[in-house]
Amino acid sequence: MKIEASSPAEYISHAPSERHDALNKLRQLIRDNIPEGFEETLSYGMIGYVVPHSVYPPGYHCTPELPLPYMNLASQKNFIGVYHSGIYADKDLHDWFSSEYKKRVGKKADMGKSCIRLKKLDEIPFELIGELAAKISAKEWIELYEKNIRKE
Repeated sequence: MKIEASSPAEYISHAPSERHDALNKLRQLIRDNIPEGFEETLSYGMIGYVVPHSVYPPGYHCTPELPLPYMNLASQKNFIGVYHSGIYADKDLHDWFSSEYKKRVGKKADMGKSCIRLKKLDEIPFELIGELAAKISAKEWIELYEKNIRKE
């Protein structure tokens, strides 16, 4: 589902109405918990949380004119997606999140490499998403990103 928008608030307003409350709550939890050094923007057609060029001038190695992506929030066709590059890049963080999700929701998370698919609005572990946003500082994310890029 592609949503044309010029701001995160407009993005949410164009999502299906039944998702507005959940998207607004997730956005606020991320904004309240994400460490300094990240910036909220629209990125890849989603709400994005990135390390801006002012903090990390090289940008994203695949597309250096774009800032370094960290986390995204999106309304997809069949779910709300939370994309967190840290759970893809750091096995310990992935394992922590998977374990906490199961404890709090009672079942295994529906996940891809960096994607957490939130299909049932009444089962979203909001506080856990806030905790996940807080887990890595911008400096730590840059270090982890560069360590993983050097492996390629």
